[in-house]
Amino acid sequence: MARLPRLTVPGYPHHVILRGNNRQDIFKTTDDYERMLDVLLQHSQAQQVEVHAYVLMPNHMHLLVTPQADQALPKMMQAVGRSYVRAFNQTHGRTGTLWEGRYRATLMQAQPHLLACMVYIDLHPVRAHLVDQPLDYRWSSHSQYVGPRSDRLVTPHALYWALGNTPFAREAAYAELVQSGVSGDQESALRDATLNAWALGDAAFMQQLEGQTTRRLTKAKPGRPVSAHKKSA
Repeated sequence: MARLPRLTVPGYPHHVILRGNNRQDIFKTTDDYERMLDVLLQHSQAQQVEVHAYVLMPNHMHLLVTPQADQALPKMMQAVGRSYVRAFNQTHGRTGTLWEGRYRATLMQAQPHLLACMVYIDLHPVRAHLVDQPLDYRWSSHSQYVGPRSDRLVTPHALYWALGNTPFAREAAYAELVQSGVSGDQESALRDATLNAWALGDAAFMQQLEGQTTRRLTKAKPGRPVSAHKKSA
């Protein structure tokens, strides 16, 4: 069965996952992680894609982004993938593919899913038992949002700015969200929508989105469509 075209609409947040082929590591050294951040910065700016959050794990990465132009996200991801693989292969004396097929992505309703997705991303290194606390992990955007450093790659979303009237208030409010974590239902919804390339939002959001894309937004209902002849029988 032919794959559906990617669901990408400008102005909406998208959660993106890119994995290493056969679960192999895509980052082996500190230089690899830093190179990916440089590549993401270069191509996100070139393609007008705002990066709200990210985490680089040893064998995959997560991004939370908002493309500002049509086809900006696929163009960015294609450029990132090619640039990084070329440098990675040269550095490590290898050839061939690095990625497990194309990237996975979901388009989401910002409220209530965006901040939950940020928390989900920040907690990935903790769930993988790489660190005890998100702030201990170097290769994520978490520290941008809780104060210790400024990250050139990151553009905070309006929902983050709405967490407080001062930097301290926003940082404290976001740290509390991360401490609270995400529910099992939220985690499943984010993961399933991203891996299956469906939109994530309520009925009103889906109806609004239908007017902006011809692509199917959710999983098709099981069973064959009923023909017009059978409907009138």
